[in-house]
Amino acid sequence: MKNASRRLTYGRAAIAATLLGLGTSSANAQDTYKVFLNMSYSGNTWQASAANGIKALASTPPYDNQVEFKTIISGTDVQKQISDLQSMIAAGANAILLYPLSPTALNRTIKQACDQGVVVFTYDSTVTESCAHNVSNITARYGANTAQWMVNQMGGKGELIFNHGVAGTTVTKTYDEQAYGVFKKYPDIKIVGDFYGNWNDATSQEEVAKILAAHPNVDGIWTVDGTFGSLQAVINSRPDKLVVIAGQSNNGYRLAMADPAMQAKGLKGVSSSAGPAVGGYAFKLMMEVVTGKKKLTANNIEYPLPWVEPQDVKLCQGETFVDGCNTFPADKVPPLFIDTSLNGDLLPELSLKSVQDGTPTPGATIKDLPDVTYADNLPGINCGKCEPTKGWLEPNKVKPIPAP
Repeated sequence: MKNASRRLTYGRAAIAATLLGLGTSSANAQDTYKVFLNMSYSGNTWQASAANGIKALASTPPYDNQVEFKTIISGTDVQKQISDLQSMIAAGANAILLYPLSPTALNRTIKQACDQGVVVFTYDSTVTESCAHNVSNITARYGANTAQWMVNQMGGKGELIFNHGVAGTTVTKTYDEQAYGVFKKYPDIKIVGDFYGNWNDATSQEEVAKILAAHPNVDGIWTVDGTFGSLQAVINSRPDKLVVIAGQSNNGYRLAMADPAMQAKGLKGVSSSAGPAVGGYAFKLMMEVVTGKKKLTANNIEYPLPWVEPQDVKLCQGETFVDGCNTFPADKVPPLFIDTSLNGDLLPELSLKSVQDGTPTPGATIKDLPDVTYADNLPGINCGKCEPTKGWLEPNKVKPIPAP
């Protein structure tokens, strides 16, 4: 244990030294900004695509000459994330964009950053510290809308598998509460198995396969990320009897749910949830605040909720989302590629290559964002002492069928 502790101490010291080295740059703070991306959980396609998109934007003119950019991965240890944030503050950060592991555990450190003039933004997951800016679509009611869509497709009855995300995050907490709130209204919907898939397709495929072995007549799977893996488990187990499924935007999943042959075997799908592009959007918005281009009047910002049903799938011919396209041909990207890594309206600077390896798009320049949409207040999720928005557990996009 002593050796392990020593390695941890040395590791943190090394990160601090690296960050402090960045802080000694001779760049003028008036026209150059020290910007840190602090990732937490990084073991899936979603986080990699988000990080690549942010990296590409930081290298796109004019930010390529304005931003000293550094990525720090804290992993799933909250104390490690706190330590890393403290090191970034000590390094003279102007702005920090982070994926928080907890809505409350980082608050004291975030407040320390704000008190020293650091602009702090979160993406996808949120915190309750009022000086931070949360950019998420948690308040867009993914959990409630997808659960209601599934109930409607299943006729209000059937066996269901529930695939949670990463334990402890505000995304998982909020989506789960909304989805459960809908499902419990329909007593003939039976959740026969659930697990924490960690937004990972391999884990999700393995866990769904285990549940199918005990419950071979499952009718639906509710998930967030890990959707393609969940579907693959069903295909492997019973290829001619598929399911109703709600989840993310893996390219292979979108192609499958739009495939008439798969539909004939029972596949009914909707593709939604916040894609990795929320990270790039948060970065652009943060930079507009840092550079004085935009002044925000509230701290919670809503990222638009993607919503693609089978009839909405449109193949892209190039490497960007243009003319309403939202999915790539099967020979263009691997099945696990997340289509919502791109957003043609908010992130026209990004291309397929950008989100695959962090390369800026040749010839692209940063475009100004439109006016923001401010998000609802959710106590314990994106604010502390605040009143919740009425009806936040209810679907606002899908009309419910009558409950018994």
